[in-house]
Amino acid sequence: MRSTSLRAAGCALLGLAIMAGAPPPAPDLVLVGGRVFTADPGRPWAEALATRGERIVAVGPSADIERLAGPRTRRIALGGRLVVPGFNDAHAHLGAPLPGVVFHTSDEPVPDPPLAQVLDSLAALGQRTPPGTWLRTAIDATMLDDPRARRDALDAVAPAHPVWLAANTGHGVILNGAALRALGIGDDVADPAGGFYERDGAPWPGRGRGRPTGLLHEYAGWNAARALRSRQPDSVLVAAFQRYAERALRAGITSVQDMADALEPATTVRTLARARLPIRVRIVAMPGTDSAGRRTADWPAARRDRAGGAVPAVKWILDGTGIERLGLLRRPYADRPGWAGMLNFPPDTVRALLQEALATGTQPVLHAIGDSTIALVLGTMEALAPDSVWRRLRPRLEHAEWLTPDLRPRAARLGVVVVENPTHFTDGAERMHARFGAERARAYQPFGSLPPAGIPLAIGSDGPMDPFLNLQLAVLHPDTPAEALTLAQAVAAYTRGSAYAEHAEGEKGTLAPGMLADLAVLSQDIFAVSTAALPETSSVLTIVGGRIAYDALDPAAAARDRPR
Repeated sequence: MRSTSLRAAGCALLGLAIMAGAPPPAPDLVLVGGRVFTADPGRPWAEALATRGERIVAVGPSADIERLAGPRTRRIALGGRLVVPGFNDAHAHLGAPLPGVVFHTSDEPVPDPPLAQVLDSLAALGQRTPPGTWLRTAIDATMLDDPRARRDALDAVAPAHPVWLAANTGHGVILNGAALRALGIGDDVADPAGGFYERDGAPWPGRGRGRPTGLLHEYAGWNAARALRSRQPDSVLVAAFQRYAERALRAGITSVQDMADALEPATTVRTLARARLPIRVRIVAMPGTDSAGRRTADWPAARRDRAGGAVPAVKWILDGTGIERLGLLRRPYADRPGWAGMLNFPPDTVRALLQEALATGTQPVLHAIGDSTIALVLGTMEALAPDSVWRRLRPRLEHAEWLTPDLRPRAARLGVVVVENPTHFTDGAERMHARFGAERARAYQPFGSLPPAGIPLAIGSDGPMDPFLNLQLAVLHPDTPAEALTLAQAVAAYTRGSAYAEHAEGEKGTLAPGMLADLAVLSQDIFAVSTAALPETSSVLTIVGGRIAYDALDPAAAARDRPR
């Protein structure tokens, strides 16, 4: 790989300098007097480190690092602060928000308003908002499950305003008639591959030939959201990317793996280039679909990490979640007898997607929730190629909430990487017991049991961009406490594990000589504070590629160091 050859070349040059009696060049920057969690299993802790150019050149005791400094070396005294590798969000969604006015129905982390409350809010907003303005709020299972909560009810209170009610899981959106018309979705619309429009008079899940009720599921909803976001001016999209990067740096995030479903591919590539973000962005291509089963867009220019060298990746969503009962299970849902969920694509399409990954050398990134879906994926992989071939590609299962104990040995043999999202661990034990039954709910959302089974684990947000909230939930796992990680394991999964998930562990994820100098100095020692205090943490100094990208210790210096 390119990263290995670069480090080897650097070590060779250093060796030649030593053999010739010449001292190695002084570092550009040294950070001393701190606690450095390296995430390197062979040497997890140090006091100081030195960088030159974009890479780390030394890690060790402060006295040793101090001796490397030259007259032009910048020295930062850490004062005992904690340093960690830059967080790598392995599952994020970049892009601009949808247009319009957002209204809130609840202060709860997961809003689940009833229909009457939403209708009251829409009626009030409609009186003081210009016609044609989009009105949006978050919903949950209460409205998805309520057959009255559809376009006709919304039209009765907001006929002149497009209404967008999005499930907080990202699976399911309810629109009124004005919104359907604005998006060009007529009564005769055909279902896209991988998704569907709920229809009047059709039994659950509502597929058929009737008039759309306004509920869009899976690729029907994502295609609509992508088209709506992409209508916004480039200036709006560029500004949204830049705001995202600014928040990321304040949180100590230096790398993001973008599940690129927010915008049309050409729009994503163009606006990302214009934004010139100070963080690393890996694009995970996420094609849309049409009613003929074709992809609506390709990503030839967007498949590589901006730093180069990454294996291209394509994401497909194979089923929904347990919240809306669309994750495909091997046994029916406890609260909907006879219904076990559904696949978004038929098994032969899943096979074709995996064959394409093999033929193109592309890392398959598969959203797979139900144990039946996961079993299908593993069985198809086993039938298509030897384990060794798949291990080179590192197939990813995003979420894998029903990767049950009997499936884990197969996943480990195939080299499957699981990317989990700790903010999903707040679905609520009571609701999960209702969905799956108490016995099955205990096996829900495996996490801490995966690494001992030989399955690499990475952490992504897929929600609030807050590493410290995610770390708190990773060490608590509110839904299934037996599956919690230790804090050291969680930080390693959020750094080294995420780098492994994108084939970049030779470049980043640990603080060691030769690695990219991507790191964060934290406002408090997360290994010393209480679990309850973790979300109070921020970064006070974030460095990307040896360059200070955010500096709350010396803002003037950060402004000088920022690239022009």
